Amino acid sequence: MTATIVLQPRLNLDVVQALSDEISACEGKDLEFDASQVTHLGTLCLQVLLAAARDWAVAGAAFRMVRPSESCLAQLALFGLTPETFAGGNV
Repeated sequence: MTATIVLQPRLNLDVVQALSDEISACEGKDLEFDASQVTHLGTLCLQVLLAAARDWAVAGAAFRMVRPSESCLAQLALFGLTPETFAGGNV
């Protein structure tokens, strides 16, 4: 079973704990996160997503970003990342 999380438009300090909690609630399931609404990708939320990608990879579960917005893609590129980075857990 695949769980889906729709990311908030502004992924900043205000939502980092909620994002972490939401991801933790999906432990043991394949997980995709919809980034279609993302306009701001803060480093703390990015760290939560990258750590989760690694955890999911170790567990042998799927973890992937789907439908990233243009803004999200541009901000990932600033960090030298792509949506595919999350799928492999090689971060």
